[in-house]
Amino acid sequence: MQAMVLNKLRTPLEWTELPDRQPGPGQIRVKVAACGVCRTDLHVVDGELPDPFVPIIPGHEIVGRVDVIGPGVTGLTLGERVGIPWLGHTCGSCPYCRMQRENLCDHPIFTGYTRDGGFATATIADARFAFPLGEVGDDISLAPLLCAGLIGWRSLVIAGDGKKLGLYGFGAAAHIVAQVARWQGRSVYGFTRPGDKATQAFARSLGAVWAGGSDEMPPEPLDAAIIFATVGDLVPLALKAVRKGGRVVCAGIHMSDIPSFPYSLLWEERQLLSVANLTRQDGIDFLGKVPEMGIVTHTTTYPLRNANEALADLRAGRFDGAAVLVP
Repeated sequence: MQAMVLNKLRTPLEWTELPDRQPGPGQIRVKVAACGVCRTDLHVVDGELPDPFVPIIPGHEIVGRVDVIGPGVTGLTLGERVGIPWLGHTCGSCPYCRMQRENLCDHPIFTGYTRDGGFATATIADARFAFPLGEVGDDISLAPLLCAGLIGWRSLVIAGDGKKLGLYGFGAAAHIVAQVARWQGRSVYGFTRPGDKATQAFARSLGAVWAGGSDEMPPEPLDAAIIFATVGDLVPLALKAVRKGGRVVCAGIHMSDIPSFPYSLLWEERQLLSVANLTRQDGIDFLGKVPEMGIVTHTTTYPLRNANEALADLRAGRFDGAAVLVP
């Protein structure tokens, strides 16, 4: 197998030839057909997440086909198309797992962070955390749904049922959530980097009723806002933008420090929440609805060898939607 490996934090990934790996009990080997490039991959490469594992193969928006089935695996067949998400394993016995909150597991394993991921031609996964994808849709279009889509979906559920929804940071996740929210009958307000007219036009093309800079206030108070950008300075701005009783959801796994802000922005029962990881039920709920939602993912593809270019373009915001690596 071949892979793009992070051998040292804050250095480019390296093209590496590796021995083929065999799945253990409860595991499968997946031949990778496409792997999305997520901002969390940048956090891994930049060493912004705690207790990093290196060397590591990043990538956790994996679409591929079951290549080898390990002992004890049931419910999957050779050649079946599956998706491998960020949450790759949970202990099943900690208090959070017992409360059906496995996204908060005390002893998790994360794909592409604490277990090798999908910037490779093949990967090993826990069969219990592999989502059957069926045959509808192409591999490249499906890949961003495995994190940008899933985390976006969880964020949308936590944001509540409000009809006026603000999305701060209009990248891979927001461009999917905007379509889901419109399908649900909500009005979407898109917030981009100040002056980024191209991305604002992209947001409007996906049905946003308003799009502007993150330093602007929307034309009317929002029921809820989701912050996908990793900029802590956006939290007070989003709180200011939501109505009394509104919710602000921080959807990133990493964010810069949140500045101090007057209590008046939080008062009147506004809520500030965060999203951590996902559950398998999130995947079942979201992926089961994808065919009827009519989501169209906007993707820029790169050969696997060009993973460093894809990461650099993501960091610089050189494309709309999502980047996807193809072996």
